[in-house]
Amino acid sequence: MVKQPVSVNGVVRWRDVGLADEKPHQQKERKMVVLRHEIGDVLRDVRQRQGRTLREVSHNARVSLGYLSEVERGQKEASSELLASICSALEVPLSLMLREVSDRLAIAEGVAIPDTVPQEFSARYGRDLNEELSDELNKGLMSNAF
Repeated sequence: MVKQPVSVNGVVRWRDVGLADEKPHQQKERKMVVLRHEIGDVLRDVRQRQGRTLREVSHNARVSLGYLSEVERGQKEASSELLASICSALEVPLSLMLREVSDRLAIAEGVAIPDTVPQEFSARYGRDLNEELSDELNKGLMSNAF
């Protein structure tokens, strides 16, 4: 331990400097992530980006306005059927909504999300995107020709 002079209001005091000043390495406390909160946040974000009201979406999803509000605020756990109905009313695939939730959870947990699909995974389960894109373009060109 080393002592260092410190002047406070003209009075010199000695302060310990060295290892004692170093704070022990602390892990960041992770906030507990609640899945229903993240789902509600994503649903609300999607609805608001579309400029739609709770009333409109609840009517189209055939869910009470109050219940949809509680789902968006993370107060109610929505069933998979209810989530599918809400996503249908929002015209957003359920998988896309869940992907957004997954990305948010990963960020909250401090997990790195790869930008690309691993080659092994895409080779086993994926589709050939180049082939699909060329098929889509060809369909578009053929429909415009007539």
